[in-house]
Amino acid sequence: MLQLPDGRPARAAWPLSDDLLHLNHGSFGAAPASTLATQDALRAEMNAAPVRWFAGLPARIATARVAVADFLSVPHHRLALVPNASAGMSAALSAVDIPTGGEILVTDHAYGAVVMGAERRAPVHRAHVPLAAGPGEAAAAVIEAFTDRTALVVLDHVTSPTARLLPVAAITAAARTRGIPVLVDGAHVPGLIDTPLDGLDCDYWVGNLHKFACAPPGAAVLIARDGARLHPVIDSWGSAEPFPSRFDVQGTLDATAQLTAPHALTEIEKLWGWQRVREHAEELAAYATARVASAFTELTGEDHTVEVGMPAGPMRLVRLPGTLGAAPGAPDALRARVLAELNAECAFSTFGGRGYLRLSAHAYNTPADYDDFATNCVPTLTAWSRALH
Repeated sequence: MLQLPDGRPARAAWPLSDDLLHLNHGSFGAAPASTLATQDALRAEMNAAPVRWFAGLPARIATARVAVADFLSVPHHRLALVPNASAGMSAALSAVDIPTGGEILVTDHAYGAVVMGAERRAPVHRAHVPLAAGPGEAAAAVIEAFTDRTALVVLDHVTSPTARLLPVAAITAAARTRGIPVLVDGAHVPGLIDTPLDGLDCDYWVGNLHKFACAPPGAAVLIARDGARLHPVIDSWGSAEPFPSRFDVQGTLDATAQLTAPHALTEIEKLWGWQRVREHAEELAAYATARVASAFTELTGEDHTVEVGMPAGPMRLVRLPGTLGAAPGAPDALRARVLAELNAECAFSTFGGRGYLRLSAHAYNTPADYDDFATNCVPTLTAWSRALH
C-alpha cells in the first residue's frame, strides 16, 4: 500500500468519497486534492479579473503544454493541449483527406464515440482482433485488413472496452510503408505508459490527462508529426497562428484544467514517483482480477478469468456471470445500478457477446477495495444474473 510522507494512506491525498468504492479510475480519473486546490485558485483569479485572465491565457497555456510535452518526452512543437481526447480526435479526423470511395479502418475494440466520429467522415471497416491475441496475431489482424480503399487507420493504444494494448508500433510501421495515415487513440495512456510515443510512427496521437495522469477533467493532448492541417474544433482569434499555438486560444473555455495538469504530473512524481505508481497499480490490478474472478467462481462454478493477449497494466477484465451486461446498452445500465444500489464506481463493457467488469487501480487503491467488492458486490451481481434467466 502506498503511503504519504506523513504515514497516512495514499487515499488521503484524494478528496474521494468514503461512502463509495472507487474501482473505475479508467473512465474519469481523479485529481489529488492539492491539484484541485491549485485549479480553484486559478478559477478565482479568472473570475476576479476576466479581461486580464483571458488576455494572458495563451501564454500560460503555452507554458503548460511545454511541461506536458516534457513529461511525455515529445518535441514541444508537436503537442497541443485540447479539452479532451474526443476534441483531439475530431480535429485530427477533420485534417485527413478522405478520397471518394475511401474507408476508415478501426478495430472491433474501438471506443464507440470515436467510431461515431469516424463514421461522419467516411464508411468504417472493422478489423476483428481476438481478445486473447498476442502482439503478432493482433498486428496481423489489423494489417491484413488494409485495402486499396483504406484512407485512414484509427487505432487504440489501450482499448477502452477490453483493457488491452494493441501493437501500435508494428501496425503504424506497416501503414507507413503503404502511405496510409494513422490516428492513434491513446485516451488512457498518459501517465500509464512511460514515453508512450517512442518508436511509434503515427501521424496523430491523442491522450487524456485526466485519466491515469490525474489532472482535472478538461485536459488532453493532440500530438502530430505535422500539424499544418490541424485546427481546434472551436475557431477563435488564434486561428491564424501556426500549430500548436492556434490551439492556445479557444474562446472563453475554462482552461484551468490544462493549466493545472503540470501540477498533477509533478505532484505524483513528488509523492511516490510515476514508475512506482505504475508498478503498484499493475500489481494491484492483477490481485484485483484474481480476487474478484475467484469470488464469482465460488458462486457460479464457472471460470471468470479472461485471457487478454496484451493486458493494459492497471486495467483488467473479469467475465460477468451469464448474460449480465452483455446486451446493447446493458453496461451503462449496470454501471448506474451498481453505483445506486451497491455504492461502487465500476466500469462494465461488452465484447463478443459477453459482459465484462473492467477493474482499474491507481495510487489510492488498496487490496481491501477489491476484497470489499468481492465480498459485498459479487453475490448481488450473481443474483442479478440469475434473475435474467
